[in-house]
Amino acid sequence: MPLYEYRCACGAEFETLVRTSSQADEQSCPTCGADHVRRLLSVFSAPRATGSDGASMMGAGGGCCGGACGSC
Repeated sequence: MPLYEYRCACGAEFETLVRTSSQADEQSCPTCGADHVRRLLSVFSAPRATGSDGASMMGAGGGCCGGACGSC
C-alpha cells in the first residue's frame, strides 16, 4: 500500500496509507474534517547497492552506468 502525504487548507499536513489509487483522492483532513485536501508530491528512498567493502557500486551521478541508458 502506498503512503500518501496531504495538506489541508487549515494548515494540517498528514500521511495516510491508501489501499487503491482511486481512494487517494477521497481523503479528508483528520484535524478539521474537510473533504478537499491537496495531495503533496512525495519523495521516496530506494536501497543502494553496495560492494563487500560498503562502497557504492553506482557512479557518482547515479543512473544506470551500464551504458544501456546512453548517459555513461
